[in-house]
This record gives sequence, C-alpha cells and structure tokens, in this order.
Amino acid sequence: MRKGFHEPTEKPRRFYKAVTVAQADGGYAVLLDGRTLSGPKGTKLVLPTRALADQVAEEWAAQGETIEFGGMHATRLANTALEAVGPARAAIADQIADYAGSDLLCYLATEPQGLIQRQTERWGPVLDRAEAAEGLRLSRVAGVVHQAQPADTLIRVRDTALALDDYGMAGLAFGASLFGSAILAIAVLRGWLGGVEAFELSRLDEAWTEEKWGVDAEAAQRTERLRGEAAMLQRWFAGLPPAT
Repeated sequence: MRKGFHEPTEKPRRFYKAVTVAQADGGYAVLLDGRTLSGPKGTKLVLPTRALADQVAEEWAAQGETIEFGGMHATRLANTALEAVGPARAAIADQIADYAGSDLLCYLATEPQGLIQRQTERWGPVLDRAEAAEGLRLSRVAGVVHQAQPADTLIRVRDTALALDDYGMAGLAFGASLFGSAILAIAVLRGWLGGVEAFELSRLDEAWTEEKWGVDAEAAQRTERLRGEAAMLQRWFAGLPPAT
C-alpha cells in the first residue's frame, strides 16, 4: 500500500501558482491555477470532504521551485484511494489482517528487562483496549518466533477494514505498514491514540537503543520523516466522512 506515486529521478519544476479547493461532482476538487488536479491514472482528484481536499491542497501549496513528490503523503493516499483501492478491497483487507496476524505489539523483547517492562507497560493498554472495544483478542509472546493469532480476531480485523470506505481503507493499510501493527493503525483510526503517539509506540526498541548508543543523523532524518507521516495519518482519519 505504500507503492505508487514514486518520486522521479529529476524533480519536476513547479508549474502552477495558485492552489485552491472548490466543490465539484459531489465532493471537493483540488485545483492548480483553476484546473482540477489528476492522479497518475488520470482520475480527477475530487475528495469526499473539504478536510481531505484541504490536506492535499496544502501539500501542493507548500512546494517550492521543484515538486517533492516523496513528501506528499496525503496526495499519495488520495491517489491510492481513488485509483487503486476499489478493485482490490478484499486483497487489501487481507493484507491488513496479515499485519494483525504478526502484530508488532504481540512480540515482547527477551532482554533487557528495562525494555521488556517498557513494552509491557505501553503496549499492554493498547491491546487491552482493542480487545475490550473491538473484540480483538491477541496472544502475546516473548521473542520473534511466530505465534498464530485467533482466527476470529483476524476475521474481525478484516471486517473492520471492509467496513471503511476507500479513503479509510487506504489510510488503515498505510498505518498498518507504517507502524508494523494493524492494532496501532486501528487505534489511530478510532482516536484512541494520536498518530505520533502510535508511531512512538511502534519504535520503542529503536528508542531504547538510541538512549543507550545515541542517534546518527541518517536515522534521525528517517525517524522525523516517518513521524510526519504518522501525524498526516491522524489528520487524514479525522477528515474522513462520518461513518454511516
């Protein structure tokens, strides 16, 4: 789900001046100099809510002399929802359920004790809430040996994904990949956690290592980029149409 919308080798120059949002075709279109923005396959970028359209428009308005497609995460999600999700909903729901089947939150470290305690204290409440609120019962183990999860839980995760519209499903798949956890993605969707909060939970082991050995510049840059994607995802979920 993080495929598509690849950044070209030579970055294109900005070819527009004004970015606006206008009502169109029952939704909200993103306009560049008055012309509706299109996706890679030519689909007009008309989004179901003003909030989602504004999020995409802000990315285009923020571009400088060249267009940095790699940082336009809401635009990528919009294109995915409009051009890729519809014919692949069942397969995408299966992918999200697969993340739950090997969910990051279910695999505690075996050492050191301080990290184990941190994971237990911070991941446990999220898993408990997923079970109480969504009926998602997950087994927890120490180490990296795969632990099969209850079939009914995986079915519930799949059904959760299928109950969403294409925009919500695109976001949930993006979040599951970003966090390595369907449960954290669902937590952000439901509003139990903020996007950045979920991201920090997904990297407890990395943060532990950084505290002990420091952070190199390249790793810090990558972390900041992913943190920005997590913040974007929270806003994306908040902008979805109300559930019917």
